[in-house]
Amino acid sequence: MANPSFNTQALKTEIRNALVNNKAFAGPIAMRVAWHSAGTFDKSDGSGGTDGATMRFEPEKSDDANNGLHIVRHMLHEVYEKYPQVSQADIWAYAGCVAIEFMGGPEIPFNFGRKDDDDGARCPANGRLPDAAQGAQHLRDVFYRQGFNDQEIVALSGGHTVGRAHQVRSGFDGPWTHNPLTFDNSYFTLLLNTEWTPRKWDGNLQYTDPTDTLMMLPTDVALLSDDGFRPHVERYAADQQVFFDEFAAAYGKLMANGCPAHVQPNAEAGSCPHAEKLNHEFREYAMHGSVHALKKIADQADVHEAEKSSGRNALHKAAFWGHKEATQYLIGLGLDLNAQDNDGDTALHDAVRYGHLEVSEMLLNAGADAQITNNAGEAVSAIASRYGHGDIARAIAAKV
Repeated sequence: MANPSFNTQALKTEIRNALVNNKAFAGPIAMRVAWHSAGTFDKSDGSGGTDGATMRFEPEKSDDANNGLHIVRHMLHEVYEKYPQVSQADIWAYAGCVAIEFMGGPEIPFNFGRKDDDDGARCPANGRLPDAAQGAQHLRDVFYRQGFNDQEIVALSGGHTVGRAHQVRSGFDGPWTHNPLTFDNSYFTLLLNTEWTPRKWDGNLQYTDPTDTLMMLPTDVALLSDDGFRPHVERYAADQQVFFDEFAAAYGKLMANGCPAHVQPNAEAGSCPHAEKLNHEFREYAMHGSVHALKKIADQADVHEAEKSSGRNALHKAAFWGHKEATQYLIGLGLDLNAQDNDGDTALHDAVRYGHLEVSEMLLNAGADAQITNNAGEAVSAIASRYGHGDIARAIAAKV
């Protein structure tokens, strides 16, 4: 993964909180949003794909295949508001990838860097997504257009191991597996080892198992009857790790279709612009108290730059962890002692909160303003009192 200018683990946590909470478990449909934003790609002209987040615009927005997907896009909107420096295109695609992890599946190779289009000028025509009522040739037509081969088609079909179809949206109904919130290879074992017969009901043609509790689509059953597809079904049914490995590669490729080179899964780590990478590394070294490493890149990096997602600069990070030598070095570089992060905290707020007496004294002696209040309305003296740091409270009182 390229080194972005924000904490990817924090972003992942925000996405998980948006998708998995006391109101919903939206992992499968998050995968569907990502897949439908990607599956419009046409390699012949480079149109479609995840870049642009064009599902926000007509005609893609009202494509019948995207019915109901606005719900998850709205669920993820709060994540976008917290990380405005991350495009919606990246958030949708990343949410699909990490949802797979949340459900027990493999880690998907992913690089950030997609952009959001301002209008629907690049919207692909409707009708590019698969029609589940059709067969093997249709699957090849759709996926070959995107640059996939037979093995990758079968691997991606394994995404049906989670989720279920809803008649009100697709005309099909029911889960593919017994554990539709667990990502494993049971889709393939069930597909291969179950007797599937046409379901007798008032909906679209689909297939059911002998208990009439599970279902398969015509495109699923086509994987069994086609000589090019079936061997891969058998491989994945026999070895879940093989499925995980090949699914991760295919899904990572899917998520990057239609995107610039630095977003592709094989892009080198750290492929973000050089200056941005150095600034990120400088803050990381400060967080770890690595003074030697800080000195090596200080003349190349913008040492004053704050992290876009949090508003925190290198001094915040060193003070938070109580790194005395790093704090003293950063003070000497002239970093803003009173810079406030997105919570209104200064480096002194962080040092006081976590009981770092010597770092607090360094900041106070250098001229840090102890009267600044954060977004919660607290000055550092109040924080020292609330956390029971009497020694720091006395140091503050001596300076005020």
